[in-house]
Amino acid sequence: MTQASNTPAAPGAGPLAGVRILDLSSVVMGPYATQVLADLGADVIKVESPVGDNMRAVGPMRNPGMGHLYLHLNRNKRSVVLDLKTPEGREACLRLAESCDALLYNIRPQAMARLGLSYEAVAARNPRIVYLGAYGFGEAGPYAGRPAYDDLIQGQTGIAALSAQQSGDVPRYAPLTLADRAVGLHVGIALVSAVLHARASGHGQQVEIPMFEGMAHLVLGDHLGGATFEPPLGPTGYARLLAPHRRPYATADGYLCLLIYNDKHWRNFFDLIGQPELADDPRFCTHGARAAHISEVYAFVADVIRTRATKDWLADLASADIPASQLYTVDDLLQDEHLTGTGFVQDVDHPTEGRLRTPAPLGRYQGTPTSLRRPAPTLGQHSREVLAEAGYDDAGIAALFAQRITQDGTD
Repeated sequence: MTQASNTPAAPGAGPLAGVRILDLSSVVMGPYATQVLADLGADVIKVESPVGDNMRAVGPMRNPGMGHLYLHLNRNKRSVVLDLKTPEGREACLRLAESCDALLYNIRPQAMARLGLSYEAVAARNPRIVYLGAYGFGEAGPYAGRPAYDDLIQGQTGIAALSAQQSGDVPRYAPLTLADRAVGLHVGIALVSAVLHARASGHGQQVEIPMFEGMAHLVLGDHLGGATFEPPLGPTGYARLLAPHRRPYATADGYLCLLIYNDKHWRNFFDLIGQPELADDPRFCTHGARAAHISEVYAFVADVIRTRATKDWLADLASADIPASQLYTVDDLLQDEHLTGTGFVQDVDHPTEGRLRTPAPLGRYQGTPTSLRRPAPTLGQHSREVLAEAGYDDAGIAALFAQRITQDGTD
């Protein structure tokens, strides 16, 4: 059995070079986790069914099977097609797992067991592997096995209700795959942590990262409020985040994002608007006082800000050293001078999809810089390559193709 190298990464290879991940996940949460890890240099082998990850079908797209979300979520990865419902596909997957540090999946553990890919089956072939399940609900609770999608989890963890509580409007989901991506980061951290332990101890382990608990962790961190204490000192909720006027402020000609936060900011703001005496007002004089009157504080600022144009406010607030920004659209973000100046939004050439725009890998690593090494693969693009690495000879690979266990998009 071949293990991934423990030697330091070569300069320029990314800090996770030498880590190999077998990615059986699909949609957003798992692929986002492995996209981050692949950007950091890990060799991510994406195992797809013969029909492919269903995010391939979500447009817009230039060519079938290469939807925009798929292209971003699966860059820097290799794609191999395996029909895991067949004995031959299962065996190929187990052979791939022998040389991997981790296996990630996002279906129920019972479904993995029915495929013959339980933790016990995989660990029998590679005792050092990290076997990580990222799915909706922890297996120890009564919700185990329920379907989980981003909208459902946002609703079930209070995010949609918090939106209504703050706005006074109907409940709304955040216009992002917020749960998928937030918990996806937990998945990536958990996977790397467990791989570090396995490399130090020589023993792998089974890991569970449930989506519901992951988002509940995020929500309760802000909104436990008075229920933090026993007996409770008040209701749940973080009053500042729930204040009705905590939103972009309307100006005379648009909107302004503004956070007057500490005592210095407030003194400078009152001087700016010609009301320095308000610095001694019981509602505004301390952080605690402002927190106790937060709705009134936000409403006061809203009334003041709507009296002048956005451009004038931005200039004066900058002079007063008060944090403020114009309100951006997504289109504005693509043209932002800072993101352009740092090279964050990159234009790349994809071999089948042409010129693409994509965010760069996040962060700067002096000794092991990250890069966009591979474009998102076509379905099964690397099937022959990956199977050969697993020890299949030409005849064995040909047999898998003949039985439709695998494919590479050319047949």
